[in-house]
Amino acid sequence: MEHATKKTRPAHGAAARRVLRRSNEAVGNALRAMAFLGPSLAGVLLFFILPFGVVIYYSLIRGPMDSSFVGLTNYENVIENGAFQIAVKNTVIFTAVAVPLAVILSLVLALMLECRIPLKSQFRTFFLSPLVVPIASIILVWQVLFHANGVVNEFLSVFGVDKIDWLKSDLCKLVIVILFLWKNLGYFMILFMAALNNIPRTLLEVADVEGASAAHKFFKIKLRYLSPTVLFVTILSIINSFKVFREIYLLTGNYPYTGLYLMQHFMNNMFRELDYQRLSAAAVLLALAMIVLIAILFAVENWFGKDVEG
Repeated sequence: MEHATKKTRPAHGAAARRVLRRSNEAVGNALRAMAFLGPSLAGVLLFFILPFGVVIYYSLIRGPMDSSFVGLTNYENVIENGAFQIAVKNTVIFTAVAVPLAVILSLVLALMLECRIPLKSQFRTFFLSPLVVPIASIILVWQVLFHANGVVNEFLSVFGVDKIDWLKSDLCKLVIVILFLWKNLGYFMILFMAALNNIPRTLLEVADVEGASAAHKFFKIKLRYLSPTVLFVTILSIINSFKVFREIYLLTGNYPYTGLYLMQHFMNNMFRELDYQRLSAAAVLLALAMIVLIAILFAVENWFGKDVEG
């Protein structure tokens, strides 16, 4: 009995040493991971999380000089503001029109380039050229094209159409949508072309052997595998649709025609007036809307592409 006890003691000791060694390795791995992730986490904390926390703080107080807590008063003031309501309406309309067009047209272009068409390289270069054109040059071109006495009106006058002040009429959104599409279609097209090349060719060959139509292959095979790229391009399109303020600002200034007054104009004007409370409240509301929208997009993509995961 004593001999058996002596034999089990070394076994227990070896097991304890193995457990201790594994725990030390786990701690070492965790420390190494933190050492590598530390700079990135510090950057995110310093430049994203803390500033957003300050924005939330400013949205809940009376003012920079009066830090008394006012609850949701600033949010109520923003929501009831007429300029904010116009900005939200225009932003929603522009995003709802421009983003689906950008996703669909870029996918169509990628499918066209996947086929054998004449002048394929020139076609691709035409849509990629906006990526290297400076924004100032783009604005200059658009001013020449869509000025009241610009090229487009001169062309339309040939057909008896009266002059249109494009940036000061109800057609102003059309001008910005065309500008948005011209700038972004090339990049999105390249993303879709890369995704199309990653679709398993065996599936398409089997579909061809079984006599599947082109529509069936697109909706049942290609679109399923393209769903992550569709999600990514949609999110990029939404982000870029909010960045279009830069082009509108250069074209029209602080206070454009009512149809072009977007959320960024409202927040920019609040900043110019040093109205930090309404600016902060509007920024928080915009961030919440973006979070909800992107969460919905992720949920739709997970449901649509779940059968091709892995």
